[in-house]
Parts: sequence; structure tokens; C-alpha cells
Amino acid sequence: MTKNPSTTTQTTTPETTVALGKGLDVGTANLAAAVQNAEGGVTVTVERNAFLDIPSDVYSKNMLTKLKVPYVVHNGKLVVIGEAAFELANVFGRETRRPMMDGLISPNEQDALPMMKMIIQRILGEPRMPGENCYFCLPAPSLDVDNNIVYHQGLFESLISKIGYTAHAINEAHAVIFAELAEQDFTGIGLSFGGGMANACIAYKSIPCLSFSVARGGDWIDKNVANVLGCPRSKATHIKERGIDIRDPKTREEEAVAIYYRSLINYVLQNIKQRFETGQDMPTFNQPIDIACAGGTSLVGGFIDVFREEFAKIDFPIPVGRIFRSEEALTAVAKGCLVAAAIGES
Repeated sequence: MTKNPSTTTQTTTPETTVALGKGLDVGTANLAAAVQNAEGGVTVTVERNAFLDIPSDVYSKNMLTKLKVPYVVHNGKLVVIGEAAFELANVFGRETRRPMMDGLISPNEQDALPMMKMIIQRILGEPRMPGENCYFCLPAPSLDVDNNIVYHQGLFESLISKIGYTAHAINEAHAVIFAELAEQDFTGIGLSFGGGMANACIAYKSIPCLSFSVARGGDWIDKNVANVLGCPRSKATHIKERGIDIRDPKTREEEAVAIYYRSLINYVLQNIKQRFETGQDMPTFNQPIDIACAGGTSLVGGFIDVFREEFAKIDFPIPVGRIFRSEEALTAVAKGCLVAAAIGES
């Protein structure tokens, strides 16, 4: 069983001082925190945004202890959080409880905030000075559902402030641009394919010109795959994450995943095209702009090739240069939030 959050470290040129400010990706499926480390690189800590409650009895306590699974006691029950909760759910054929749904705090999950506070404290750590800046991501207004983000933003500003930070919100896909398009002067299209939603942002010299989201992401794929296969969503998630290639599905289960992935990608591209064609005050791009993709849902094998195939099918209204996926797609948003924190500090 996974006992600790997973950590990825990218080392860059050593610096004499560590810059203040942290980045936090508040994702439906995963939470990620980014911080500059002592070597001048970036350390990102990732934890699955899920929990599982178990009856508080001697057998359950012994089982968790034997498996070396950390737990907390909440409302008289044993609660396992993060990746360990997901693994236990698969073992026992249960569904994890999810604090967030469709990119926002879940209205159906009464324990959402205390569970997320525990996970965020675990990955973010204590501020290095009182009121240290923490930039966290928010979804953009959605084209296909009513996702008023005012309440969601207020909740997380309050939660992060109570941990001791000064909270600043940034658009999720805008964070992808900060993370991936520095060499293009922060000009281009950033796409974040998350668990609850897909977010898009078009920016010119770091200024967002257009941002929107659609209510389709990894959970939408899992839900539809589970429905057509007649299996729990946790199993559909496992099928998706076990290392398949959506360009070459081998089984009926993988074929279902590939079909819904292609549908998701096409849906996002069609909406970007439509917004470009109908939007007002859009900048004129004299040179082809890049499209940077990120997010945990983009990690599946063959994603960027299928994305390019679907892009080739549409008559995109502006010239596009490179289409690529972030080398560290799961942590790009957190790193972009950290870049925003650094810029904000300057």
C-alpha cells in the first residue's frame, strides 16, 4: 500500500536563496503542491483526492496496521486518504469517496472540506514565513454546465489562509501556459485535461484573452466506460490507468476507453474553434502559436497522437505551431501556479 504522497523532483541550476511562494493544483482527481527546493529546482508532491471510511473496529484497525496503511479517526470511523484509499477500494470492490466533483467542491459530500484540508496540509506543509503566498488553481466558467466558482474560490481561499498562507487564485489552464510556454513569451493555448473538467486558456504575452471549461474529463470517461461495461467506476479508472494505448486498444474494455477519449478531445477542440470564430476582442497572432496539453487525464498512452489526429480533422481558424503534452503532465498546473507565485512576488 502507498503510505506517502508521491513526489517528483525537477532539478535546475542551483541558486543561493530559495524563493518564497508555493503553487497548489486543486484537482478533482489529484492534488499537487509545488515549491522551490534548496537546489533551486522544483519539488512537486502529489496525492490522490479521495478518501475511504471504514468501520472503527478491532479487525479493521489490525488490517490497516498490518498493511501499513496510515489512517485518521473522523466522526467515529477510520478514514484512509489519498492513494491508499484508492488501492483499498479496488481490493474490496468499493468506490472511494470524492471531495470534489466536476472540478468543484462536491455538494453531496459532507466530509469534503475536512478531508481536503488534511490532504492539502500533508502535501503543502507549513508556510516558511507567516502569510507566504500560495497560488492555487480554479476552473474557468463552463460552456455546458452552470459552475459558479464564487463559493468554491471562497472556500479554498479560507482553507489555505487558515493553514497560514496568503491565497491567490489563478485559472487552471492559464497555469499550464505559465508552466510550459515561457520560451514563447507566455503566448499560446494551454489545455488542462483534469478529472472533473477540461480547461482551456488562450493567452497573449501572459495575459489571458479567453478562458473556458467543459464538464468532461477523466471522470466523464470513467462514468461512460463503467456504464457500457457494467462495472464499478473504480475498475474503469484502473483500466484507464494501467498502461493502455488509445491508438491501439487490445480489448473491449480498452476500446471503450479509446472511444470516449477521442470524443473528449474532439469536443474540446470543437469548442475552442467555435470560441475563436465567435469571440470578440481576440488578439491577432502574427506567428503560429503552440498548444500545450497537461493534466492527469492526458497521461494515457497515445493521447497526444490522437489529439493531433483530431486536430487535423478540423479547420482551425488560426495558425498553430507545435502541439505537445507537458513532460510532467500531472504536475504542470502546480508548477504553473508556482511560476505565478514567483512573478507575483517580484
